[in-house]
Amino acid sequence: MAPIVAVTRPTLPGTGLERLGQFAEVRRWPRDETPTPDQLRDLLTGADALLCQNSDHVDAAVLEAGERLRVLALPSAGYDGTDVATAQSRGIIVTNTPGVLHETTADLAFALILMARRRLLTAADSLRTGGWTKSRLDAYLGLDVTGASLGLIGYGEIGQAVARRAIGFGMTVQHTLSRKPDDALSRAVSLDKLLSTSDVISLHIPLTEQTRHLIGAAELASMKPTATLVNTARGGVLDESALLTALRADRLHSVGLDVFDREPRNGVGDPLLEHERVVALPHIGSATEATRARMIDLAVDNIIAVLNDKPPLTPIP
Repeated sequence: MAPIVAVTRPTLPGTGLERLGQFAEVRRWPRDETPTPDQLRDLLTGADALLCQNSDHVDAAVLEAGERLRVLALPSAGYDGTDVATAQSRGIIVTNTPGVLHETTADLAFALILMARRRLLTAADSLRTGGWTKSRLDAYLGLDVTGASLGLIGYGEIGQAVARRAIGFGMTVQHTLSRKPDDALSRAVSLDKLLSTSDVISLHIPLTEQTRHLIGAAELASMKPTATLVNTARGGVLDESALLTALRADRLHSVGLDVFDREPRNGVGDPLLEHERVVALPHIGSATEATRARMIDLAVDNIIAVLNDKPPLTPIP
């Protein structure tokens, strides 16, 4: 019998699922809505592999339903939504997709830096809604990106890719919370120094018990009032309530967000997402056709390898 692979979305970018269908019976969740834990457990019954999103939150209770489960493949760099320890204790190999999405996500992070610091969304909205009625030199003023100081909290693949882009803008770059020392792009500093001296701060750390709400009221208070804060990592590393308080008190210039504590999220009536100095996007850091297809391809490659009794290409440590 062909192995059974459960997939938590009805469609995925690229042709990876078609290739997987030549090797296994693919059992797809039929609706656009994310499956509930009960529905996910039903989907897993009898499955040998699971291809799911990090946002599906595969916990111990869900994993118990996967009695035959051998591999769980995540088309993402992060894996905080999966109970990796429980999976590994049950002999389930968990894989992710490093080395695939960092350049695309860095593009998005730098786009948020430009949009937030130059207040481009406010200017565009003004034009669309008829607000551009006079030519004034003191209208739509933002702050310079060229020559600014960039602080990277986390200096892995994505952080380093952002640093490469920053050099092209003549920015000085420093990083923290990384084992990496000074290099040709960036200087390693303490978190306190980075927070107090950076014009732009960009988050690139995973969400763990140690990093949840790493950036809270005290950290926000130590930033320059002219600073721009960007988060393309995980929503939970930033205390959103403290962030809104800081914005309302004019303790930050601007914010760019691609990730949130709660996802998906309706921004209508949301005081943080509707704030005039916040640029908010619906978690699209890796959202290009080519990159998302490569992510699915690598997830599929991991599944096929494990089910063929071969080592996975990119197992989570």
